[in-house]
Amino acid sequence: MTLSAATAPAAESAARGPGLRLTLILGALSAFGPLSMDMYLPGLPSLTRDLGASASTGQLTLTGCMLGLAGGQLLAGPLSDSLGRRRPLLAGLVGYIAASVACAAAPSIGLLIVLRFIQGSLGGAGVVIARAVVRDLFRGAAAARVFALLMLVTGVAPVFAPLVGGQLLAITSWRGVFIVLAAIGVPLLVTTLLWLPETLPLERRHGGGLGTTLHTFRRLLSDSSFMPPAVAFSLAFAAMFAYIAGASFVLEDVFGVSPQVFSVVFAVNSVGLIAASQIGGRIVGRVGAPALLRFGVFGVALGSVGVLVVTIAHAGLAALLIGLFVILSSNGIVFPNGTAAALAEQEGALGSASALLGMGQFGMGALIAPIVGVGGAHDALPMAIVIGVCGVSSLAVNLAFGPAPGPGRGPGL
Repeated sequence: MTLSAATAPAAESAARGPGLRLTLILGALSAFGPLSMDMYLPGLPSLTRDLGASASTGQLTLTGCMLGLAGGQLLAGPLSDSLGRRRPLLAGLVGYIAASVACAAAPSIGLLIVLRFIQGSLGGAGVVIARAVVRDLFRGAAAARVFALLMLVTGVAPVFAPLVGGQLLAITSWRGVFIVLAAIGVPLLVTTLLWLPETLPLERRHGGGLGTTLHTFRRLLSDSSFMPPAVAFSLAFAAMFAYIAGASFVLEDVFGVSPQVFSVVFAVNSVGLIAASQIGGRIVGRVGAPALLRFGVFGVALGSVGVLVVTIAHAGLAALLIGLFVILSSNGIVFPNGTAAALAEQEGALGSASALLGMGQFGMGALIAPIVGVGGAHDALPMAIVIGVCGVSSLAVNLAFGPAPGPGRGPGL
């Protein structure tokens, strides 16, 4: 395999676009998060019953996966800056397949939580390295467009994962869902091995080591071009993840929705996320990623306040679903533009910056998952409160610390 295509200048890459095969591979790698979480969501209530756990304890299987995704990115991102993108990625794929099989055989909720952490850690390599590959090849508004295009692929996962999970529960148990996750990893491993080139040439790599990694993280944490979009991005994701963690219990146990109908609701919200990301991708070149990021976090805050109000007012299922749809659709704008804005000025440390961005994203989600379940399986208010706080906080951070929106902000933005 040659490096010629992978090491082409960013301007040339932006001109020719990522290509269908590269887009599909990177999108599938980026989908490890939603695949690992969303496919088994319809079976989460039955999983907690089968293993004799409470709703809050069952949601720790989500927390474990999220912490793993966060921690795995902190390891795989810096490794990919020093070793190249392919080797850490292939190792993570092999481990993810093995961990998914182990999850299917877990005999207790405690062991399943541990295995979900391991599964998430190994899957995190795909998430963080896919982002780094995009920024190896594209800059500024071009990178934002590619991230939006990846959302088209990544967004298919939350559309179909719960639908597939809900239908699988009609013929198998939640354990069968983890076997399917392992099976999905096999063709992805093969296609990555055969068709994903190395995008970080030797001359752009830097020495690894704990000291170098910690120094890079310290610099990023004090970088005013990185932290505001990264924090706003993470808080918006936390609002969405509160929905992911609590929706199956709220819709199925509070409103009496079946797992199959829940899957349809989840899919409709995900379609909104995909559609919004594609609209943003078409206009980012004219308005800039910072402007779209601000518009997106405003939508997340609006939907989050709406969810809290209708929950307190007991306004019913339809009003709740409208608020959730606004949150998901707005995140379709936040994700690609928040990512592009955060990574815009991080040449030379793209793996580490992508890792820290992922750590904030999935770490925040891991923290809020058990909070959503504190009221048990029959109370929607904890989910609504977490959504409201995270959504409003995302907008507040962006307004207080984010760059002034407008074309031409940052390289290529």
